[in-house]
Amino acid sequence: MMRRRMAVTLGTLAAAASLAVAVPGSAYAAQGVLVINGQAYEDPSGCYAVDQFPSTVDNHTDAIAEVHSGPDCSGPVEWLVYPGETYSTETAQSVFIL
Repeated sequence: MMRRRMAVTLGTLAAAASLAVAVPGSAYAAQGVLVINGQAYEDPSGCYAVDQFPSTVDNHTDAIAEVHSGPDCSGPVEWLVYPGETYSTETAQSVFIL
């Protein structure tokens, strides 16, 4: 009985250790390049200002970019730019990508 309990405990610890190594931490950035009005951001993460109008967002990453109507990624999401897509806007003020 004691050996079985020890084996289960060791198995649980081994599984937890492998998960800790396999799962990336919360400091995740998209892989690829996000281009906003010709300015390229490699492996982007977070909020980016849109500084001219009309604007273009080219998403060459593996994540979805949220185009926001307000500054600092506030306000409603105007559009979702999926990987490989391009979006043109005359009203967006910021872009968020995780």
